[in-house]
Amino acid sequence: MKTSKILYFFLMSLFFISCSNDEVFQEKEQSTTVEKEPVNSAKNRANLKPIGSGVMMQAFYWDVPAGGTWWNVVKGKVAAWSNAGIDAIWLPPASKAQNGPFSMGYDPFDYYDFGEYNQMGSVETRFGSTTELQSLINTAHNNRLSVIADIVLNHNSGGNSEYNPFKGTNTYTDYQPMSGLFNRSYYDFHPNDAQASDEGVFGGFADLSHSKSYVRDWLWGRSNSVAKYYKNFGFDGWRFDYVKGFGAWVVKDWKNAVGGFSVGEYWDGNAATLDWWSGQAEVSAFDFACYYRMRDAFQGNNLNRLNDDMLWKRNASKAVTFVTNHDTDEIINNKILAYAYILTHEGYPTIFYRDYEDWLDKNKLNNLIWIHNNLASGNTSILYVDNDEYVARRNGNNSAGIVVYINNSNSWKERWVETNWSNTRIKDYTGHSGWEPVTQGGKWVKIQAPPKSYSVWSVK
Repeated sequence: MKTSKILYFFLMSLFFISCSNDEVFQEKEQSTTVEKEPVNSAKNRANLKPIGSGVMMQAFYWDVPAGGTWWNVVKGKVAAWSNAGIDAIWLPPASKAQNGPFSMGYDPFDYYDFGEYNQMGSVETRFGSTTELQSLINTAHNNRLSVIADIVLNHNSGGNSEYNPFKGTNTYTDYQPMSGLFNRSYYDFHPNDAQASDEGVFGGFADLSHSKSYVRDWLWGRSNSVAKYYKNFGFDGWRFDYVKGFGAWVVKDWKNAVGGFSVGEYWDGNAATLDWWSGQAEVSAFDFACYYRMRDAFQGNNLNRLNDDMLWKRNASKAVTFVTNHDTDEIINNKILAYAYILTHEGYPTIFYRDYEDWLDKNKLNNLIWIHNNLASGNTSILYVDNDEYVARRNGNNSAGIVVYINNSNSWKERWVETNWSNTRIKDYTGHSGWEPVTQGGKWVKIQAPPKSYSVWSVK
């Protein structure tokens, strides 16, 4: 009799643990069906610049000032950025994270709290309040700028401790956010009854399980999903963090659910791998291959590396190029040369906030942005490259095209190059050279570039 009872309770325990979780889903659905109305409508989106027609601004850096002031700082700059030729701003993760007023947002806790609930040690996020974020987005839209949200889908942080039968110990996987939306438990993280793991984990954070329909529904499937709440709030596109940690289909399904420009952070210097991931996810990718080749070229003083494989050379329409970002921020020798490269070549270039506002010559960057937006079109032909010199031609599409000459040596350089223009007077649109030569009948011409600098030539 005793043995039968023990067997009975053992089998019943297995049943409740190994069930399909449908009852758990239903219970969660009943406790989290509160609808959260978006604060904003998309009324100002009709006149936005097309994303990719200009340049993206990464509108933050690591450890921006705490105290809830950052949204207002950015709000004060968007008009000037738009006038300079920026078409989109990329914001840091906007939702409340475990470290509350001190967090940069990459440890997300409540996806629906943009700075309105007193949890995780504060009401506001590090960057400000919900109303301040809303005001920033409205101001950006009024200045024709799209707003890119930084989305962290791989992991969560800040859950309470609970016993986790899949690990046989307690884990911090009990999420009861004050928004009342997207409660989570150990069923929603790895390992669980459906999947032991996915493509990757990040540190010791709780690893979200996108294999669970409950998680997918809350992230992008429901009418008040995270994706749709962000979109209705006013965000226009998405930068997906640490996409190595989950399947490319997650990004693809999110994008298909709500639309908008999408770019993934697949941190890999292999252009073929980036091209593969971009194709699987059907979105853009940051061109880390270009980043590493530029680092080798300008920091290693070997411009031959610019001849190497990069994502923009394989699929320019999916390549988001950058010189540095909040994670890298490495010192590249004469960094302005790297910006001269990405702002005259194919791909969608990104400018880092501190480079633009604090560290580099803003006038030179504005000039390069103008060149990118008005002259640099068509495919690319590399005309000459060695350790110190690099010359390339953009062959023109909706403009005459350009010839860019980057000189990493300590002296002026001159070189004969073949252009697309016969018997045509050209000039350097950077102002670094005062020459205004006329191309020969065979389209050849001599151009020059100053030391540790560059020139960009087009028809006068």
